[in-house]
Amino acid sequence: MAKTKTTFFCQNCGAQYAKWQGQCNSCKQWNTIAEEVIQKAEKVSWKSPENTSKRVAKPQRISEISTQAEARLNTKNNELNRVLGGGLVPGSLTLLGGEPGIGKSTLMLQIALQLPYKTLYVSGEESAQQIKMRAERIQPISENCFILTETKTQNIFRNIEEIKPDIVVIDSIQTLHTDYIESTAGSISQIRETTAELIKFAKETATPVILIGHITKDGNIAGPKILEHMVDTVLQFEGDRNHIYRILRANKNRFGSTNEIGIYEMQGSGLREVSNPSEILISKNEEDLSGTAISATLEGMRPLMIEIQALVSSAVYGTPQRSATGYNAKRLNMILAVLEKRAGFKLGAKDVFLNVTGGITVDDPAIDLAVVAAVLSSNIDIAIDKRLCFAAEVGLAGEVRPVTRVEQRILEAEKLGFTSIVISKYCKIPKNDFHITIIKVAKVHDVVHHLFG
Repeated sequence: MAKTKTTFFCQNCGAQYAKWQGQCNSCKQWNTIAEEVIQKAEKVSWKSPENTSKRVAKPQRISEISTQAEARLNTKNNELNRVLGGGLVPGSLTLLGGEPGIGKSTLMLQIALQLPYKTLYVSGEESAQQIKMRAERIQPISENCFILTETKTQNIFRNIEEIKPDIVVIDSIQTLHTDYIESTAGSISQIRETTAELIKFAKETATPVILIGHITKDGNIAGPKILEHMVDTVLQFEGDRNHIYRILRANKNRFGSTNEIGIYEMQGSGLREVSNPSEILISKNEEDLSGTAISATLEGMRPLMIEIQALVSSAVYGTPQRSATGYNAKRLNMILAVLEKRAGFKLGAKDVFLNVTGGITVDDPAIDLAVVAAVLSSNIDIAIDKRLCFAAEVGLAGEVRPVTRVEQRILEAEKLGFTSIVISKYCKIPKNDFHITIIKVAKVHDVVHHLFG
């Protein structure tokens, strides 16, 4: 019988200690170390020993290593394929996190039902009847999808040996537990051990595994930080439950870019892919309204047209308010200071509210010029032509600076029917025949003169 041992883990970073102490040496947090009981048992492979073939790795010259591209599994979901970098890599471990009720389980079940591969969906949170009811609502029932309600990893691997699935989905990693650890499910040691077992299974069999994970109140993946280091890809499912749009982005991706995003629309029948997000991010108002401007931005390789709304009014309570939704509030303060100093607009005694429509957050500096245009439009109450868009950064000296990949932004604006785009004078544009008027400006003064005379 193995000897029972008490160990101490930091609940914040997962560092292990032999005895309790007030501060974690690794993350410097106080009072985060808790005691957990661990039983060190003799471990066996996820497969029976007779079926396990051991292959000892040997060192190779880097020039002799084959660099053939991995064959990826198509998920039949273009938005997920884009975020993953082209599809699921065999043997990869993907972690999907998001707020409760945001649609993580719905997305994974929907993909499991439409995959042409044999898929095992393991749920530790819902019964098989609950999953069947949801499946009937979102997708036609598939013969390739198997449902297993189990939380013990040894039983899961026993069923995997029988079914031999091509893809495994775990909902969720916080509900799993193993016989080798005595602590409760969801504890640091259980999450680390069950993830290690799944990694071994995925790498030995070249089977992709998708884990669904909970998040904390701060929006981070729940459990030890080492969980994110162990997996190959970390996906974040974002959005407000009061809005119908959801955004899928990669925080870590060993097989692709972390700049790509996927956009979904939540419907009663599941999540619908949004192939042209520019149309949903721009309002369809027929009237000319002041304080709105359109910007051409980029998320990864995907160009987006987004609408910036601004409201400038006299401060009622003495101290002016500065509020930004979906945009960096400090950058808004900087732009207002530039307008006051370089363009002569007296905004110091006025409230300024800024909003990026569609409920998304944008970090691209190319929307600076659209923010300037929206603020000035609201300040003097003159509407901007709806067929005009902007793509440029604004510097502290009041200069309009060039942005990257401006050609893609121009083509997206042209495709959506805009007649003019305002960019920096210093942008290098290839001599293409654009069917859109390109307006080049050097300073904020030039933008004010062009828009409002």
